[in-house]
Amino acid sequence: MKNPQYIEIEGKTVEEAIKKALQKLNLPRNSVKVQILSEEKKGLFGMPGEKPAKIRVSVITGQ
Repeated sequence: MKNPQYIEIEGKTVEEAIKKALQKLNLPRNSVKVQILSEEKKGLFGMPGEKPAKIRVSVITGQ
């Protein structure tokens, strides 16, 4: 399988999504570019409607 140019990951928070992506790619934070596609949204008063954060992570090439 070829390495993709980027991956998209979801998490409860942006930070959690970044951690997941770094683990999946097995890379340190300074080797990737993170683009936030959507921030997490909480449900009103704990009701349904919560949405996870979504990010796109690209590997920085040429280092």
